[in-house]
Amino acid sequence: MTKRLFVLLTLMMVVSMLAAACGGGGAPAAGEQKAAEKIVKVASQSPLSGGQSAIGTSLKNGAELSLEQNKGRLEAMGFKVEMVAFDDQATPDVGVANAKKIVSDPAILCVVGHWNSGVQIPSSEEYHAAGLANISAANTNPKVTDRRYKEVSRIVGRDDMQGKVGAEFANKLGVKSAYIIHDKTAYGQGIAEFFKVRAEELGMKVVGFEGTEEKANFDAVLNPLLNANPELIYFGGIYDQAAVLFKQAREKGFMGVLLGPDGLDSSDLTKIGGPGLLEGKGTYYTTVGGPASLYPDAAKYIEDYKAKFGEEPQPYSAQAYDAMNMCLTAIENAAKAAGNQVPTRAAVADAVRALKDFKGITGTINFDSKGDPLDAKYYVMQVVNADPAKWGENKVIETIVIQPPP
Repeated sequence: MTKRLFVLLTLMMVVSMLAAACGGGGAPAAGEQKAAEKIVKVASQSPLSGGQSAIGTSLKNGAELSLEQNKGRLEAMGFKVEMVAFDDQATPDVGVANAKKIVSDPAILCVVGHWNSGVQIPSSEEYHAAGLANISAANTNPKVTDRRYKEVSRIVGRDDMQGKVGAEFANKLGVKSAYIIHDKTAYGQGIAEFFKVRAEELGMKVVGFEGTEEKANFDAVLNPLLNANPELIYFGGIYDQAAVLFKQAREKGFMGVLLGPDGLDSSDLTKIGGPGLLEGKGTYYTTVGGPASLYPDAAKYIEDYKAKFGEEPQPYSAQAYDAMNMCLTAIENAAKAAGNQVPTRAAVADAVRALKDFKGITGTINFDSKGDPLDAKYYVMQVVNADPAKWGENKVIETIVIQPPP
C-alpha cells in the first residue's frame, strides 16, 4: 500500500466515524421509527386446537373481523392497531401461561376471551393483577363477575340464571325425573348444580348426579343411568363430550329428553351426535347467545363472516365481534382523554365500564357494577336438523330476559 493511499483511507474512516457520531440530523433508523409509532393491541384467547376448536376459532374470527372493520377510528388518530390471538386449548394451565405472556406486552390494552369459564377464571386473575381489561363474549360461571374485578366484564348472562331456565323448561315439558351428568369443570359442574337445585325446588326427582371426564366410552355412566330410568338426561359441559354421551345413550335405547346448557351450542353437536339427537323426545339446550341469525342487526356480520372465512359463524362469534368493538371503543375514548396518546391499562378498564347503551350487533349492552350485562337474554333451543350446516336453523322455543342478581 502506498503512503498516499493509506492517508486517503484514514481520512475516509475519520469522516465516517464523525458522521455516525453526529447522525441525529439524518433519517431515523428502522428501530427508532418503530419505537415512535403509537401501537395498541387487543389479544384474544380461545381454544384454537383440540375438540373445542370449532367454537374457539369462530370466536377468534369474530374478533378479527371486528378489528378489521372498526379499527379505522383509532388509525385516524395516528395509532397502529393489532390483534394477537392465543390458543388456550380449553386448558386452565395453558390459559394462565398465555395470560402471563399477554400482560407482559405493554402494548396490549384489552383481552377478548375466553370460551371456557374454567380457563377464564384463573387467567383473568392475571389480567386483574395487571389492570388489563378483559371482556368475555361467552363465559357464564357466576364467579367470572362475582369477584367484582373492575377489569373483568362479560356481555352474556350467568349460569345461576341459565340453570334455572333449563330446569323450568324441563318442568314445562312435564318431566318428573332427571339424571344429571357434568364434566367436572367450573362451568359444567356449576351449571349442573344450579339446574339440580331448581329442579328439586320444582318437585322433580333427581335420580343421579355425577361427574365424568370420559370422552369415548360412557358405559360406566350410562348403565346405572338406564337402570334408574329417568325421563331426562341433563349434561353440564361442552358439545364434544355431550355429543358422544347422547349418541351412546340413544344407541342403548334411551328415548327421553336430552338437555344441556350453552356448552352444547355448536354445529359439532349434530356432526358428532348424528340423527339420534332428533329421536325420542328430542334434544334441547339453553343458551345465553345462540346463532347470530337471532339478532336482527347481525345480518351483515353473517354475510361478511361467510365471505371472509368461507363458513357460517358459530355461536358466540357475534358476541366476540361486539366484545372486540367494545375494546376498541374504550381504547379510543381513553386515548382521546389522554390527548391522543396511548392510554394506560387502568384508563381503558375504566372506559369499558363507562360505555353506556353500546349498540352492538347482538343488541344494546350496558354493564352493572360487577360487569354483568343488564337485561341478559336466555334462550331455550330445540335441535331440529341433523345436518351441521343447518345448526343455525334450530328452533327458538322460548326467550327470557333476566336481570343479573345484585
